[in-house]
Amino acid sequence: MEKNNYITPLGHKRLVTELESLLKVERPEVTALIQWAASNGDRSENADYLYGKRRLREIDRRIRFLTKRLDAAVLVDPLTITSKKIQFGATVDLLDEAGVSKRITIVGVDEVDTARSRISWQSPIGRALLGRGPGDEVLVKVPAGEVTYEVIEITYQPIE
Repeated sequence: MEKNNYITPLGHKRLVTELESLLKVERPEVTALIQWAASNGDRSENADYLYGKRRLREIDRRIRFLTKRLDAAVLVDPLTITSKKIQFGATVDLLDEAGVSKRITIVGVDEVDTARSRISWQSPIGRALLGRGPGDEVLVKVPAGEVTYEVIEITYQPIE
């Protein structure tokens, strides 16, 4: 049985868009390239044919992966959550030991984007924050040691 894949509506839309693009655009283009290259004769030294076959395998592998992730998807819309505790989809304002504040959003594993402060609910900081509330202190193990954060504010807002 497949494990649940918690995902926001935006993350789900991105996976569906990628899958449709692979199925309706990229795969047909590569298939046409392979057919054209095969019609040119000797396939053993035909770079277009060999590249096309390799690219087709990559596309098919990605299609299988995306299909499994979407089949296991459990949509969680942050706008429907009313909890005062940190859950999946929460945007959290934190204060570290040095007084530096940061804002993170807890998302699914397929949506991680550290440049936009989107972290997985399965990451060390994501797991440490789940279930916490404003004013709570959280100890997070990081590669450099341990960091303590204070939860300042929790909001549930659209993820753009």
